[in-house]
This record gives sequence, C-alpha cells and structure tokens, in this order.
Amino acid sequence: MTHRALRDDRRDFPGTPVDVPGRDAVPGRGELLELLCLTAAAGVFVLFVLRPEVSEGLAHALAARAAVFVG
Repeated sequence: MTHRALRDDRRDFPGTPVDVPGRDAVPGRGELLELLCLTAAAGVFVLFVLRPEVSEGLAHALAARAAVFVG
C-alpha cells in the first residue's frame, strides 16, 4: 500500500486554491465561463454551417496575413 505524506508547510504550494488550506473555492465561477465559451463555439459552428463563405473569407484573410509575415 502506498503512503502519501503531506507537507506541513504549504505557503508556497503550487497547487490550485482548492488544495490550499484556509482558502475556499468560489463555486460557480467556472460554470459561467464554460457556458459562454460553449455558446460562442456553437454560434461559430452554426455560422460556418449556414454561411460557408464566412469560412472561405476567414481562410483568405489568414492566408493574406501569413503572406505579409513571409514576404
């Protein structure tokens, strides 16, 4: 059986705030950010499906920018 020893001094603990004693995590903070990102990703997906010329325009713009950096 593996024994895991915990350090007593955790002032310089590199983990998340949840792992640090005496610090409470704020529940619900990540869920809103996740919802916003998923909504944005779904919107972009729908835009690319309904308007394929948007993806062509984006590819053209990226290629033009890359050409500026190369030449």
